[in-house]
Amino acid sequence: MSSKKKITGFGFIPEESEHHFLINILSKDVVVAEQFNYDPDASLAELSYKIGRQNTQIKVILHRKKWDLIADEVKAEFNRRLNELDSPIGKWANNRNYLNRLFGKELVLLCWAIEEAEAALIPTALQNWLGLKPEERWWLYTMTNAATGHAIYGRNIGWRKAIRYALTENPVSNTPRVTMLDNLDGSSLFELKEVEEEKYNKPLKKTKR
Repeated sequence: MSSKKKITGFGFIPEESEHHFLINILSKDVVVAEQFNYDPDASLAELSYKIGRQNTQIKVILHRKKWDLIADEVKAEFNRRLNELDSPIGKWANNRNYLNRLFGKELVLLCWAIEEAEAALIPTALQNWLGLKPEERWWLYTMTNAATGHAIYGRNIGWRKAIRYALTENPVSNTPRVTMLDNLDGSSLFELKEVEEEKYNKPLKKTKR
């Protein structure tokens, strides 16, 4: 008899992988950190102060008012995909929130795009982010994180700055578009290699038990 694995937050299953993103929603700011070990009793206050140049756990510190402008749409996007997997949906709570590592990458990418943007541009950034395929968001996160992934020292420079311009200054369009990760023949510039990435990119086929 098999027991169901516990799912925490938005699709995070510690039994499968402890790699996740932790979102601390405070009254003035929202702190997003990448964690490679799961400790439900970890001090959020202590984590928030681990912001030295050599510590890259904390990926972004976003003003709460900006967070409030994206929170509902981000939740809807993630829950839509969780529903397709017949997985429990998540909801935001004050303080501790857990995201599986792929959702975490996507969220951080959007936060990077709006952290220095004017509030009036955030709806455009959100719609352009929604227009990206999940694997495009993962790729952009990986490239940006490698060069400018530190919450403080990577802010508003290099890839981080380019992401802001790409998502906030390009007009939203309802027509199909060729993305920065597509070749002219319609093929992708890369291939998905991880089973988990395929899992959160498309619905799984239901199997009879």
